[in-house]
Amino acid sequence: MQAEDRLIVALDFPTGEQAKALVRDLGPAVRFYKVGMELYYAAGNEIIKFLKDQGKQVFLDLKLQDIPNTVAGALKVLTALGVDIINVHAVGGPKMLQAARAAVTEQAAALKIQAPRLIAVTILTSMDAAQFAALNYKNTIPEQVVALARLARECGLDGVVASPLEAAAIRQACGPDFLIVTPGVRPAGAAQGDQSRVATPAGAIKNGASHIVVGRPITQAADKKAAAAAIVAEIKNVK
Repeated sequence: MQAEDRLIVALDFPTGEQAKALVRDLGPAVRFYKVGMELYYAAGNEIIKFLKDQGKQVFLDLKLQDIPNTVAGALKVLTALGVDIINVHAVGGPKMLQAARAAVTEQAAALKIQAPRLIAVTILTSMDAAQFAALNYKNTIPEQVVALARLARECGLDGVVASPLEAAAIRQACGPDFLIVTPGVRPAGAAQGDQSRVATPAGAIKNGASHIVVGRPITQAADKKAAAAAIVAEIKNVK
């Protein structure tokens, strides 16, 4: 995988026009974008079409979680959009995860399109130890993340979303082909914002991340192209 394809820029904007302006500004410097809840609820399928028309890869980050039948139905609709990665919450449990896997596979086959890679959110990267303790899990954060990653793999999913701090343990537990998408990535010296478990781009890749998700360090930079280029260069230099 080329370094340019490992960087996913988060389009966390309240309007489609703001997102489109950034994509046009970055041009060929960025190939892969994340569309999350805020932007998708504001701009809907039109923003997905725009990105695909621009030749971009799309991670549709809606973190679905509901009863198995509801999630399966939603994923059939979303699979038809032609996105490249889509996600659900691992804590939805094995029946939901299995229904999600079946829905994506069957719908893609029916439409004769490439199935999006289906991944599961483990523990949100904004969660620190104090917040996690309030949930009353028996495991630590790293233990729970690995347990959920194993569950996702057992249910046939392609990978997980997890913090870069857990990427190495997931890679060891789930093997070389398992997709690990890591938010909570901040270049050295950048503000953490609302993220708690973070690493630098190089650190995330060294730990085993397949893709890194970066938002504000690029989208709020004075020179956005330079910020993206610097992160790609950092990834390329990882040995």
